[in-house]
Amino acid sequence: MVVGQRKLTDKNFVLHKMPAPTRALDQKEKSKRFSVTEVGWDSHNSITMAVDKEGFIHLSGNMHVDSLTYFRSNLSGDISTLIQHFPLVGSNELRSTYPKFMLSKEKELIFHYRDGSSGNGNEIYNIYDTQKKKWSRMLGVPLTDGQGLMNAYQSQPEVREDGWYHVYWVWRDTPDCSTNHDLSYMKSPDLKNWYDAFDQPIVLPATLDKKSLIVAPVPPKGGIINLAAKLCLDKNNKPVFTYHKYDESGNIQLYIAKFEENEWESKQITKWDYRWEFSGNGSINVELKINSFDKREDGRFEIGYWHKKYGIGTLLLDETFTPIGKVLKTPKLFTNSRFEKQLKIEGSFPGLGIKTVQDIGEVKEKNIRYVLKWETLNNNRDKPRPKPWPSPSQLYLYKLKTK
Repeated sequence: MVVGQRKLTDKNFVLHKMPAPTRALDQKEKSKRFSVTEVGWDSHNSITMAVDKEGFIHLSGNMHVDSLTYFRSNLSGDISTLIQHFPLVGSNELRSTYPKFMLSKEKELIFHYRDGSSGNGNEIYNIYDTQKKKWSRMLGVPLTDGQGLMNAYQSQPEVREDGWYHVYWVWRDTPDCSTNHDLSYMKSPDLKNWYDAFDQPIVLPATLDKKSLIVAPVPPKGGIINLAAKLCLDKNNKPVFTYHKYDESGNIQLYIAKFEENEWESKQITKWDYRWEFSGNGSINVELKINSFDKREDGRFEIGYWHKKYGIGTLLLDETFTPIGKVLKTPKLFTNSRFEKQLKIEGSFPGLGIKTVQDIGEVKEKNIRYVLKWETLNNNRDKPRPKPWPSPSQLYLYKLKTK
């Protein structure tokens, strides 16, 4: 793993090659450790990084149901001083996946991850003390708990225009992605006290038997994939979701779920003639993606999507969330898919595609966004590919104007 650092005004990156991290086999016997030198073919072994309010760098990744792999810099803003630390808190750290950093409204650094496996796992949250340079449990219990029967694939808590944190998820019964079910949701003013959409308090952890958290009761094999939803708030700051599932004919469609007389009601908003049949383990190749769900200044709403058969599109909905047409002009809001459409593949290896990741949206320059772009092959369900393999691609940093 290599960490790169540069000022945006500089021409070149400073690169720091990380040492091979060690991984614990037995948390009680730290001597039972081994080095991890590569990520292999498992796309779950992604990397996440953050900077705390004191400027120290935090880095985690390369783990799929493995012990936590985490680094922190010894000096503020200095990637060359990144050192591995283990354990963080001391429990629930041997079967970790999906590490994510986030900043609270107070700019406190939070680290969360799944403890367990697909179909059997809990979401754990830790908070960092910059003065003591120490992590502690933010919650006494997991945020979501599959009760040994399932796990939640959840969004990261996000502060919306009402000033509250909002989080949603689907449950999954087994490692087979077709067993996702029950789009669910809750909100919090402080990440500690949680409420359902009806403003009733919820006792953590969130579990499937708390029925008031269910937005849409999609059954297993009903056509909803991990996080196949986007959230938007209506004019009264009530949550509204767009998500996908199969219709009565078995085709994949977009739906809207919103409040009607203090209960959730769903309605179909597309009439596509296409079925995306997904199942099995590993990272799958996506055939339908909901890119955005946004409220416009005129009170209407837009849903941006990419569909294998119907391509990139943006649906226009009125104030009642009824489709009234398509947006023909590119909206002001930036999305990776629109940017990617303008790029051309440089490599000649068959099957190469473009991948991008954008900044977290806190750039000080108005209407400026930054995007990283590289080229690679598509998902292979986390299975090795036969040689020959493509050469490493160039990594580009783009500075974009959104208007």
